[in-house]
Amino acid sequence: MKKFQVRLGFVVQAYRFALDPNAGQEAALRSHCGAARAAYNWAVGWVTASWCQRRAEETYGIGEDGLTPWRPWSLPSLRKAFNEAKHTDPRFADWWEENSKEAYSTGLANASAAFDNYAKSKNSRRRGKRVGAPRFKSKRKARLACRFTTGTIRVDADGRHVTLPRLGTIRAHEPTARLLARVQAGTARILSATVRHERGRWFASFQVEINRDLVRVARPDVAVGMDLGVKTLAVMADSTGEIRTVPNPKHFDRALGQLRRASRVVSRRQGPDRRTGQKPSKRWEKANAARNKIHHRVANLRTDVLHKLTTSVAAEYGTIVVEDLNVAGMLRNPRLARRIADAGFGEIRRQLTYKTSRRHATRMVIADRWYPSSKTCSGCGAVKAKLPLHVRTYQCDVCGLVIDRDDNAALNLATLAAACKTGTGVAGDRDTPKQVSKLRGADRKTRATRPRRKAEAGRAGGATLPHRRQTETRDRTQAEALTLW
Repeated sequence: MKKFQVRLGFVVQAYRFALDPNAGQEAALRSHCGAARAAYNWAVGWVTASWCQRRAEETYGIGEDGLTPWRPWSLPSLRKAFNEAKHTDPRFADWWEENSKEAYSTGLANASAAFDNYAKSKNSRRRGKRVGAPRFKSKRKARLACRFTTGTIRVDADGRHVTLPRLGTIRAHEPTARLLARVQAGTARILSATVRHERGRWFASFQVEINRDLVRVARPDVAVGMDLGVKTLAVMADSTGEIRTVPNPKHFDRALGQLRRASRVVSRRQGPDRRTGQKPSKRWEKANAARNKIHHRVANLRTDVLHKLTTSVAAEYGTIVVEDLNVAGMLRNPRLARRIADAGFGEIRRQLTYKTSRRHATRMVIADRWYPSSKTCSGCGAVKAKLPLHVRTYQCDVCGLVIDRDDNAALNLATLAAACKTGTGVAGDRDTPKQVSKLRGADRKTRATRPRRKAEAGRAGGATLPHRRQTETRDRTQAEALTLW
């Protein structure tokens, strides 16, 4: 493939490598991650202590001027307070010098971000579900992770070792030649490194600033529509009429037999019991590790298949059309939840989004969630009122077309790319044609009745919530963010 003459410039991306630490290095890694968790718990307790004190003082009738002042949760404030407390606090006085300062900065930064998300969520300035107040991290459940931003962070010249502050040189499970070649050529600069324990292994993720060029795709004038499913992982139909089916490997279903046997062995061992303080036996830990190994293998196989699929699609087509699936709602279906989670619909869209924008000159089009791709006839454009999920063959009542349900949906998605040549790439936005989101008379499944009732209540004098954009323009103080705590 030939490169574009257009330079993309500096982009930030991550290179992740599996580590192979010895016993001493693994103990140091766990110590650094534990220090990050301890600093996080200290910050949460230090900030929330002032909240509890103020609530207690309010019950005594103390006025606002006499209450204990709010403790700030900005990162500089937390660092200053922690540096003063670490010498005298018995939780840190004896061992805080054993780890790098970056370990404690990781926990304090995570705590500061958690409090910011809580305040924004309370003031309706954060999208998604409501975020509660930060809580303490359990040693048993907390994910082991630590981030390094200063000090010696490099990939060694032999291509098999990485060097991190206070941890020294650690051997990598896989060669680091991809990142090493860019660093030696001067086209990459390492910004930070994060060590994390996942799936029974230690990983080092380097955040790198890279100067890269756009790479031309193989078929820049061809658009492809991807219809994701459970029976087949993806059905891809391009604008030339070619249809390709990607089978669903169903890694989890294939491993169910092994998981049943491994879980049966674990259940017959003496496991932990937090109610009675019972410690797990060595045989339980060994059996549990064997069961986790099966889960880790399934996750690795799924990740490998999804990366190969998304990389090949992003490097071949000039326009990719995917659906805006409500994966969280689909997982509420008890009959399909396991297979939907095993397919990884959300991961496919996430990988396509960053791979098309980072390396290739590919346009991503997100079809509207209510676009009737399965109900619309790809031949004449007629839309069916209902099409149950168990009906796998589409039969048009107007032109008589008989086609597979998934193939028909993929063809309609590929056709949708031609209607979205303008706008932001999202079918149904204000810059795209109006017929895109409700193509050929298709109607939405649900009605927006609740917002209308709120509007009528506002006109009648009732209390209504402010609009999201209005709340974003207001400057809220820390006290206002926590008045309802």
